[in-house]
Amino acid sequence: MDETIAGTEAAQIPKQRGESLLETAVRYAEERHWDVFPGTWLEAVDGVQRCSCDHVACTAPGAHPAHADWQTQATGSATVARRMWQKQPAASILLPTGRTFDALSVPETAGFLALARMERMRLTQGPVTRTPDRRMHFFVLPGVSSKVPDSVRRLGWSPGSLDLVALGEGAYVAAPPTRFGSGGAVQWARRPTPANRWLPDAEELISTLAYACGRDR
Repeated sequence: MDETIAGTEAAQIPKQRGESLLETAVRYAEERHWDVFPGTWLEAVDGVQRCSCDHVACTAPGAHPAHADWQTQATGSATVARRMWQKQPAASILLPTGRTFDALSVPETAGFLALARMERMRLTQGPVTRTPDRRMHFFVLPGVSSKVPDSVRRLGWSPGSLDLVALGEGAYVAAPPTRFGSGGAVQWARRPTPANRWLPDAEELISTLAYACGRDR
């Protein structure tokens, strides 16, 4: 089954129908030039899907780094990515931010409102993911951490008053088709295409995202 949300075009990256996590991770590195690294995975214990980290109260089962040194493991080499997933084929696919892209994270309801406004305004959009914990991540050029607080203030908001989170250096996002426990899989709300290979600057999207987050409070 395609992991693109109903109502959007079929995903090209990755070709998820019948494609393994290994093949998908390799395609992210090879075709999109994104760094990737393997995270935890789900294991069936007494019929229940649990995270390989063994923490019963894990907040992101099967979708977080497996090792503290994950930043040094991340690679943009398709060959290295293939080798890593060959060791653990069930590992989730995680993408470090602060390298080839950053992400702006907002609640799902605000994210869909923002997408609709961006389309009406003909704003350039990069790839956008939707996670089972009802967040949406808008991929933008690196450097968001230094831009978001001042940009939000100029729009008349206190940065702490909006659920608009900048994910930059030292953070990561889970990539489709990574699964979050029993909650389902990460999906593309806006798929990666040749047209959005060149990402927008965060400042191009912050006004619309801030407005949507303000409506969502």
